[in-house]
Amino acid sequence: MHSVLKDILERKHAEVAQAKEAMPVEALKERIAELGRTRNFFQAVVDRRHPDVSHVIAEVKRKSPSAGVIREDFDPVAIAKAYAANGASAISCLTDEHDFGGKLEYIHQIRDAVKLPVLRKDFLVDIYQVWESRAAGADAILLIAEALPERDIIDFQILATELGMTTLLEVHDVDNLLRAVNIVGFPHASYSLLGINNRDLRTMKTSLEHSMRLAEMLEDTSILVSESGIRTPQDLARLRAHGIHIVLVGEHLMKQPDPGVALRNLLAPV
Repeated sequence: MHSVLKDILERKHAEVAQAKEAMPVEALKERIAELGRTRNFFQAVVDRRHPDVSHVIAEVKRKSPSAGVIREDFDPVAIAKAYAANGASAISCLTDEHDFGGKLEYIHQIRDAVKLPVLRKDFLVDIYQVWESRAAGADAILLIAEALPERDIIDFQILATELGMTTLLEVHDVDNLLRAVNIVGFPHASYSLLGINNRDLRTMKTSLEHSMRLAEMLEDTSILVSESGIRTPQDLARLRAHGIHIVLVGEHLMKQPDPGVALRNLLAPV
């Protein structure tokens, strides 16, 4: 495991232990019982009928380990509204506070302001966080294959499906891709997406070609999400040529003066 990821996961285990004391899982279940239905994240981004269209999961984040503080004037609700008004298919919200400047409560705030489904993007290491995600209003969760044993991925996917949430199972290297293809879509195919992280955690560099190379190993790319390093309409066109029609874009949009306008420009016809 890469040292950056290892350090984050060690911290995350400690954070989860504290969260369990502050809010036991039974309290989370009571909160979930009071919530309405989830929004269908999978349906919002998977579109097999229009091969010339890209769907963007637009990300809300203040900072990252690789880039530092990305946006000083950070208003997650205003940013999500701008994304929704300019063509986003779904929203990704960072909730890790230490490294990404996020907060769990941002999810409800965003959902109250826009009609798009919201992904909780964090480092899930304990099934408690699946309950926590739904209680916070998330419509989808991120699972990182490099961070979890296969049995946990399966257990987390089962619970997420029972709670109506989509899972985005993220991989970076080939070994984890081969592992993931056997379990993505379990227990219900319409609740699972497969993400390819174009950022190499060893070097922190991104390469769009990484998604293209790994896509060639898959028979069905309709549930594939390319993450990181996407900046131009030409990038989207290149990915579509390799069968990838869903992208997650954060840092590029957050660095622009107006993230909404940047998203609209990204989605412009080539």
